[in-house]
Amino acid sequence: MRISGFFKSIVERFTNDIAIDLGTSKTLIYVKGKGIELREPSIVAIDSNTTEVVAVGTEAKKMLGRTPGSIQVIRPMKDGVIADFGMVEIMLKTYIGIVQKKKLFVRPRIIVCVPSGITEVEKRAVRDSVEASGAREIYLASEPIAAAIGVGLPVETPTGNMIIDIGGGTTEIAVVALSGVVNSASIRIAGDEMDEAVINFIKKNYNLIIGEQTAENIKIAIGSAYATGKEETMEVKGRDLVSGIPKTIRINSTKVRESLEEPIALIVDAVRLALEKTPPELAADIVDRGIYMCGGGSLLRGIDLLIKEETSLPVCVAENAIESVVRGAGRILENIKLNEKLILRAK
Repeated sequence: MRISGFFKSIVERFTNDIAIDLGTSKTLIYVKGKGIELREPSIVAIDSNTTEVVAVGTEAKKMLGRTPGSIQVIRPMKDGVIADFGMVEIMLKTYIGIVQKKKLFVRPRIIVCVPSGITEVEKRAVRDSVEASGAREIYLASEPIAAAIGVGLPVETPTGNMIIDIGGGTTEIAVVALSGVVNSASIRIAGDEMDEAVINFIKKNYNLIIGEQTAENIKIAIGSAYATGKEETMEVKGRDLVSGIPKTIRINSTKVRESLEEPIALIVDAVRLALEKTPPELAADIVDRGIYMCGGGSLLRGIDLLIKEETSLPVCVAENAIESVVRGAGRILENIKLNEKLILRAK
């Protein structure tokens, strides 16, 4: 017993167990005993001719829409799941190498957060990618459970807690009680679809073609889901659809809100549907406790006010909304034995 304990301490000395929120737009990594050590975009740039990696993360994101034909900028995650197995493996190897630093003698145990609506095939793809990137043991955690823990909700009690996690590729809506998901909805409408809606709106109404990064900047700067009474405008640069010449226009927050109406309406409908399917006793708890929101999409101005108006329930946005999922996974990681019922071991 002493020998196994000694061996375990040696293993822990030379490895860092980690929790990963493998998001469509961002990857966050939590290192056991240290906290969040990495926040990087889920993007890889490769040389098309040599297939060599040119950049990963922030450096690769800077290249989006600006590369010559020889360089490809790839977003390997789509709608919360793996779209490009090889690129995810490269990305994870790079990120795990950064957080592991010199502790590479023993491979780490890794917890990965996955959407609640993920299929068995998609689960296997996640497991295989993480395994190929150098994991000793792999565990999967449901994103809504991790998000609820990260927000600070008492998931182990028989009390109903509702969480909405709006990420880049998916919106996870779940009612959590007794360490499990009682009722959930996972829709592939989130931040990316909002950006796409802005691109299409500007193209249709202003004959201007803009890129993904410009659309995201517009959404963050003046985007909203609910009329706040404050009108803002910003300059938008792009290419004229008719003449093909670069052009600048001014757009106001009312127009941006109009462009975001459709994806936001789909998210609100999914919330309403999840509430309709919630057992009465848990629904009563939600009336008392309200709805909690996290994920980058929850930071869109007024989205909490819109959901509050549509559901007549109190709505609270988490303090560290973008970090909630990885913080929750990190808390599971700190004591895997104690939190065994919260995780799914990948077999």
